[in-house]
Amino acid sequence: MRADVLIRAIGEDERDAWNPLWAGYLTFYKTTLAQEISDTAWDRFHDLDEPLFALGGYIDGRLLGFAHYLFHRSTWARNRYCYLEDLYVAEDARGHGVGRALIEEVYRKAEAAGASRVYWLTQSSNAQARALYDKVADNLGFIQYRKVL
Repeated sequence: MRADVLIRAIGEDERDAWNPLWAGYLTFYKTTLAQEISDTAWDRFHDLDEPLFALGGYIDGRLLGFAHYLFHRSTWARNRYCYLEDLYVAEDARGHGVGRALIEEVYRKAEAAGASRVYWLTQSSNAQARALYDKVADNLGFIQYRKVL
């Protein structure tokens, strides 16, 4: 049986609950960030002038996952796009509907903002997450290229 999942904006006073999830996310992707980068992201989530948002997935009041998303313009559409930049659910909470609920709430937020699409990236080897993603969106087969500056 799936637990009741509450999705809402992560409050400015919830940094201590977000930190271990953020650390788990960075560990999953085998990366590290300077503390000032994480601090900047946190500040942006709570700055009304920034287009970066953080939703939390809660079961029984415990923050168990997050979705970070933003809106941007496109040369391919009149309306903005919504980029789901980060999505993470604590290992012990996977399979309880938190990830799906977070994605669905991003869809609602994007639709309310007039966005014409929601999209995200994941590693091809991320089989557990891709099993969910294949149920809630279409894989268009794009490959990402990157040059770090």
